[in-house]
Amino acid sequence: MSRIGKKPINLPGGVTVDVSAHGLVTVKGPKGTLTQDVNPDIEVKVEDNDVVVSRPTDSKRHKSMHGLYRSLINNMVIGVSEGYKKELELVGVGYKAANQGQVLELSLGYSHNIFFALPADVAVKTETPKGKNPIITLESIDKELIGQVAAKIKGLRKVEPYKGKGVRFVGEQIRRKAGKTAGKK
Repeated sequence: MSRIGKKPINLPGGVTVDVSAHGLVTVKGPKGTLTQDVNPDIEVKVEDNDVVVSRPTDSKRHKSMHGLYRSLINNMVIGVSEGYKKELELVGVGYKAANQGQVLELSLGYSHNIFFALPADVAVKTETPKGKNPIITLESIDKELIGQVAAKIKGLRKVEPYKGKGVRFVGEQIRRKAGKTAGKK
């Protein structure tokens, strides 16, 4: 049996899970509501204060879906109870970030500023501490969505390995390369 799939999901206080006949799982909590379509082969049951995911056979397809849907439902439960947060920092001379509502304005060393429209489910906050790199903070209840948004922002200016300039997660370790050595004499 799948090690991840067989673990029951414990529901924290204030979180409810509803499973419809069509395989639609709805998780409601203090921070919001999330839904996920589940394959009809996979069975999701709410027992007492736990959510249990089970599969009909031990075929490779069912095993992989078993762990997948258990993880997705667990991420939804954590999202509606605690939420997710990602912090990105801009490393480079003259790199700036500002936001007006759901539009993020980035100055990343190109000839023009980049205006990035964020989805309504993602909250953004920018700050520029004196003497430090600008930081973009993203918050959401949907782990998949916040990961996609963070990846797209990182992709606007990938971190280069020689000087380490670009957009990275706070605390992320970058693999650095040695530059050219001095010419022959």
